[in-house]
Amino acid sequence: MSDITRYSADPSAIRTANDTEAERNLGSAMLRGLACKCPNCGEGKLFKSFVKSVDACDACGQEIHHHRADDLPPYLTIFIVGHVVVALFMAAENAVDLSIWAHMAIWVPVTILLSLVLMQPLKGATIGLQWALRLGGFSGKGEDVE
Repeated sequence: MSDITRYSADPSAIRTANDTEAERNLGSAMLRGLACKCPNCGEGKLFKSFVKSVDACDACGQEIHHHRADDLPPYLTIFIVGHVVVALFMAAENAVDLSIWAHMAIWVPVTILLSLVLMQPLKGATIGLQWALRLGGFSGKGEDVE
């Protein structure tokens, strides 16, 4: 079975998979990644586990294994969660008088939950960003680091 028939019945989707010269829309790629879908076609899954990306898209065959998301998704998660939680904490502290234990019972779980909810979509958006800008191995010029 050839790679073309293995990945999709639509030949137009295959033409652009792994194509280093095709036009790539940054906004669409990041939105698709944010939805945890392939930045190329928007159909295939981007992750095989919580933050482990697939090697290639099941729908279009776009190789994803060589992305270099590394530290940006956790950094963005910390940045966003920190700002949201601190703002909410300060608003709650200003509105009601709670003990430190009550604050901890509220804000520790909120922080953990927000971090878990945001990590995968932010990693997907980072992979979409790299794909659209041809970074981290998506240019086809052997940028893989060993």
